[in-house]
Amino acid sequence: MVVTGFDVNGVLHQHSPLEAQLQATLNIVPAYTWYALPNGALTFVNERTADYLGLPGDHPLRFGIGTGADWDSHMGFFHPDDREQTRRVWSDCLRTGCAGEVRFRVRNAEGGYRWFLSRAEPVRAADGTLLYWIGVNLEIDERKQIEFYLAEGQRLAHTGSWVFNSAGFEYWSSELFQIHGLDPTGNPPTKEEYLALVHPEDREFVEQEIQKMLTTHRAFDFTKRILRPDGRIRSVRCVGVPATQAGAFRRFVGTGMDVTEQEQLIESVRKRESELRQILDLVPQLVGVLGPHAERLYANRVTLSYFGVTLDEWRQRDRRSEVHPDDFDRIKAHIDRSLTTGAAGELEMRLRAGDGTYRWFLVRSNPLRDDQGQLVRWYIAYTDIEDRKRAEDRLQQENVALREEIDKTSMFEEIVGASPALTAVLSRVSKVASSDSTVLISGETGTGKELVARAIHRRSRRVSRAFVAVNCAAIPRDLIASELFGHEKGAFTGALQRRLGRFELADGGTIFLDEVGELTSDTQVALLRVLQEREFERVGGQQSIRVDVRVVAATNRDLKAAVANGAFREDLYYRLNVFPLEMPPLRARRADILLLVEYFIDRYGRKAGKNIRSVDKKTLHLLQSYPWPGNIRELQNVIERSVILCETEIFAVDESWLSQRPLDTRSGSKLLLSEKVAGTEREIIEEALRESQGRIFGPSGAAAKLGIARSTLESKIRSLKINKNRFKAPSGT
Repeated sequence: MVVTGFDVNGVLHQHSPLEAQLQATLNIVPAYTWYALPNGALTFVNERTADYLGLPGDHPLRFGIGTGADWDSHMGFFHPDDREQTRRVWSDCLRTGCAGEVRFRVRNAEGGYRWFLSRAEPVRAADGTLLYWIGVNLEIDERKQIEFYLAEGQRLAHTGSWVFNSAGFEYWSSELFQIHGLDPTGNPPTKEEYLALVHPEDREFVEQEIQKMLTTHRAFDFTKRILRPDGRIRSVRCVGVPATQAGAFRRFVGTGMDVTEQEQLIESVRKRESELRQILDLVPQLVGVLGPHAERLYANRVTLSYFGVTLDEWRQRDRRSEVHPDDFDRIKAHIDRSLTTGAAGELEMRLRAGDGTYRWFLVRSNPLRDDQGQLVRWYIAYTDIEDRKRAEDRLQQENVALREEIDKTSMFEEIVGASPALTAVLSRVSKVASSDSTVLISGETGTGKELVARAIHRRSRRVSRAFVAVNCAAIPRDLIASELFGHEKGAFTGALQRRLGRFELADGGTIFLDEVGELTSDTQVALLRVLQEREFERVGGQQSIRVDVRVVAATNRDLKAAVANGAFREDLYYRLNVFPLEMPPLRARRADILLLVEYFIDRYGRKAGKNIRSVDKKTLHLLQSYPWPGNIRELQNVIERSVILCETEIFAVDESWLSQRPLDTRSGSKLLLSEKVAGTEREIIEEALRESQGRIFGPSGAAAKLGIARSTLESKIRSLKINKNRFKAPSGT
């Protein structure tokens, strides 16, 4: 453009007609206009601009007589966030002498801001000399501003937009061209051209997706790979929604996002997760991965195998179906506390396996946090501690049994005697002890059957494990099965928790079943199974439990006769009677009586703090001639009682304490026990019941008077069908 009327420096004369004409022209233009000197100094703004800025009527810029200050002096009109960009664009224009445009916000007279698109054009003389700059500021309406931001957002997010109908693409944004490596000035590709850009391995899938969306007119979201003209492979996510007009489908609109880096990251994460899962599958523990709110994400192969489920089934399962009912409330409280605090934790619980059984596990939970400290994962490891818990329970029960044994007053601490009858028995004990054969010890009450059973255990390879003694006659009939085999919680009234039976406690050791002839028929069947198969079930349970136990049984009954009259199973008798031992009664060991008397006097004398030096000859003769129906236990009780009452260094026994008349040794005849006791046993027991007024146990009970165990007396009363109630004192007396 050629302009005249300017001086050689390119400055308009203030009052030249051309200057006045230019200002008048700019004032009638329906836009915000201005002009500036070649150096960028703002000289004039039209009335529309001056009014918008709130300049006073006499302001120099209204008349083209601006101060000539540079643009920085006017930066106060611009929004603070736009000043740097505006200064940079204007500086580029001044440096290059080329036109430029910029978007900025300008403050109006009320202090508010509005958006403008400003374009500056250089005005040159015929010889190319820059004369001045003319600028036009166009107010940008809301829609154009949104379009601007949308385009900028797409560019920054590597996301393009498109419009598609059944005929093909109607529109592609410039960013979508850029993503596909195409010229943004070109037309949108045809359907065939678009499919040619798709990676060959994904092409069939994309064709199916296009066909499906055109058929169903439903929104879609899928990711495909493209092969750009430059040979690069990129991943593009396509999201589209149907656009309707008057309720009828017209086209799809949507976006295409370059997600190559995200897909690569996802693939890398998947690879690492796959490697981690392979490692976790090799771990011999149950391992689970949970989300930040304990939602289930992953479980290793051992976990799925234990529960007997697939991964999807495990994710959908309710914890209540896996945790033992007695543990659930405790576990739930622990989980709630962990989710609140986000801290690692440890506890023990029982988990239900796929076959319905429960096992104990030690559970450790560890949180995983991101760089910002946010909880993203829980890693849970379950270590099987069933064997440890069983060992702890067994040890606890063994300790209870041991305390019970310690609390009992043993018959005597060691076997005392050297008579031929006793020596023969001990010889057989030494031979059978090293084997695992079942032993049946028979003999009268008080002959030391339990002591021999313990001797067998001490000389066996099981000596380091438990010796568990059970008096079958002392346990109520309805509880004997629970005592022997244990019970589950709730198996019967009062079964408040699971209890291990005596067979479980004796696992690896020896169980001694005293008075085995008193077992009920049902218990005999269960015992027979244990002897045959070495397994049983707890009362109320369904799981078979295998044990390695040596059985030593004892009885004071004639089991052959019991088998004959149907009171004892014949098959069980033969299972028990593998190696029989017959304990001789004390009357058959008369040579041992002196040794036993001296042993018991020494034992109870030291206990009572008395020094007894000798035994009265009459007493010794009485003790040796007495038939001892209660055997060694009766002798022990008599000696203990006599030591307590003894006030001298000479031991003596009150003859009235011996309920049987002594053997007639003068004539040389000896009455056998069966002859002595058979005729008087009922009378002896009834007399003791009469004296104790029907009481069986206690210091003044009939059992104490007879010097025999309470259970033995109860058994005798039942076998002789004695009505003990008729000896009780009448009420009110």
